[in-house]
Amino acid sequence: MPDSGLCLEALSALSGCNVGSTPGPSPLSPQDFVNIVALREFYKQQGLEQLEYPGVGAMSLEEQDDQDVYCSPPALGEDPGPQESLRASVKINLEEFFHPQFNYDFTSVQDGSKVFLRGNERYFRPCGWNRVALRVNQKYDGNDVWLGTGKDAWPVSYHAHNMDGSLGVILTHDGSPEHEPGFLDAAAASLTTGLTKGRGVYSTPDIKMAEKYCKVFKSKADGKRYKVVLQNRINPENRRKCQREDVWLVYVPEGSNPVQTRAVVQDSIRPYGLLLKQL
Repeated sequence: MPDSGLCLEALSALSGCNVGSTPGPSPLSPQDFVNIVALREFYKQQGLEQLEYPGVGAMSLEEQDDQDVYCSPPALGEDPGPQESLRASVKINLEEFFHPQFNYDFTSVQDGSKVFLRGNERYFRPCGWNRVALRVNQKYDGNDVWLGTGKDAWPVSYHAHNMDGSLGVILTHDGSPEHEPGFLDAAAASLTTGLTKGRGVYSTPDIKMAEKYCKVFKSKADGKRYKVVLQNRINPENRRKCQREDVWLVYVPEGSNPVQTRAVVQDSIRPYGLLLKQL
């Protein structure tokens, strides 16, 4: 497992919070982190300036978007700078949050023509990345079939920072043949006019696409730069087809209040890996 300090910095970069550790119970679970990452992008897409999240409070959605590289929180004993002091602070119990037994180092793996499946969907493994496993087994109602490799497992998706409607690929498709011509016309128009529609949370089955939009941070632990992405499973019943096959949308109905919006994300996307890649 990568250094715990590095993992905390990665979570900080993804969530926009200052994430530290505690020996006590974790107020936030891995599911809370994917909720926060997804909702940050969704609410920014809606033109809002902050996100209220239980146990965290108000989080600004303007976190250093003008900077190419996120600066991780100060090391222990350092005074926080003006940007760090404005961020919400949360703490997690490392033993409760991470599951080292299922860590997997893909940094030297090359799959080539090999095909892997999860839930009858192709699984593009995160070759080139180091996966830190999250402790999510037996955390949801039912069983862990969603996390398996069989036909009833949920497909794998990746969520990166800045994956939202700004991609210009968020037109949705209801799957009916009669809708196809109009869908294609609208898709083509969106590329020239910049108009998009498709209210919800975006992820991708393609790790290469996720990498294009991922967060980059400079670690205070070792001074190196890293990319960070969340590896998830997505409920196949809650996806919508988009203009591009490498983008999946979880639709949030109009008029949903914050509790309902969070419930949609929670019912649709479950995290199980924190991916790190050194630049």
